[in-house]
Amino acid sequence: MTVSPFVLPPEPERLDVVRERVRLRPVVDGDLSAMVRYRGDAEVCRFLPFEPQTPDDIRARIGHLFGGTRLDGERGGIVLVIEDRSDGTVIGDLVVFHLDPDAGSAEIGWVVSPAASGRGLATEAVRALIDTAFGVYGLRRLVARIDAQNARSLALAERVGMRREAHLVENLWFKGRWSDEIDYGILSREWVTGK
Repeated sequence: MTVSPFVLPPEPERLDVVRERVRLRPVVDGDLSAMVRYRGDAEVCRFLPFEPQTPDDIRARIGHLFGGTRLDGERGGIVLVIEDRSDGTVIGDLVVFHLDPDAGSAEIGWVVSPAASGRGLATEAVRALIDTAFGVYGLRRLVARIDAQNARSLALAERVGMRREAHLVENLWFKGRWSDEIDYGILSREWVTGK
């Protein structure tokens, strides 16, 4: 058995990522009412692995990650809210999860309120997430798995510079249909901070 040359750096005790128009920070219980506004929307959840959520649903699904900054461990991962800096409104959330510490890789995902669309805030937030995954967590590779019918998320992955790597045809029975999955990836050496 070979040992991977990859070693994760120490993880931060505190995480606060500020960009020109967005701020990313760990989710806290007080964010639930804002999160329900978009996670409770059937259209937003159309391509997500859950139905519209209540505060209790959100707590059950990701509550163990609230306030966390660690990627490792059996239920490791981080969930960050996206705040619009102009008014402090929570407009979405981002996740880094499924860490493979030997490969230095993880999956990323996003959920963004339709009220925030068309202003470039999601693009800025996902770029900040990728900066953080590579710069703070020292990851080597990121992947995003997106339903082939989710045109907005596909376009977002392209805008932030991720590479389309795979089209998995009818690989998952999802919400009453066979779903195609498009996988995007990016390596830390390909990423230019603040693109």
